[in-house]
Amino acid sequence: MADARFRDGDDRPLRLWATDGEDLQVVSALCQDAVLPASEMRWRKQARSLDLLINRFRWENGARSAERVQCLLTIGDVTAVRGQGVVPGDADTVLSLLSLTWVPAEGDGATDGLLELTFAGDGAVQARCDCLDVTLRDVTRPYGAVSGKVPDHPE
Repeated sequence: MADARFRDGDDRPLRLWATDGEDLQVVSALCQDAVLPASEMRWRKQARSLDLLINRFRWENGARSAERVQCLLTIGDVTAVRGQGVVPGDADTVLSLLSLTWVPAEGDGATDGLLELTFAGDGAVQARCDCLDVTLRDVTRPYGAVSGKVPDHPE
């Protein structure tokens, strides 16, 4: 069986599940440069879930055009959340997600760890998790990016 290619998802909504570091690298790459108002990030303590409604750039489109799609990024099995430089609930603060990183706990057989969300401007959110359980699901059709530009990361 052949690996999936970016063009395989051209016109279909993405639905991905990350349960290990390799899977998370794919989700992180697809979420790079996603934007969201801080009000669209919620920790549902009872449900043990951190949910973000993001507007991600469609990197799988090969950056042929500046398209975004609204997605639900859900982090499961969350036991605690803390942030730095991020004001949850503030609709006026727009966050730009740069990466997702899994830091496993020390010890034999440990499945728990810390999921770090890094935002532009030195913002960060850390979710302590019993295990790595991240889903990314497109919830709208792609639309033209308001800026009309492809994100750029000069070195």
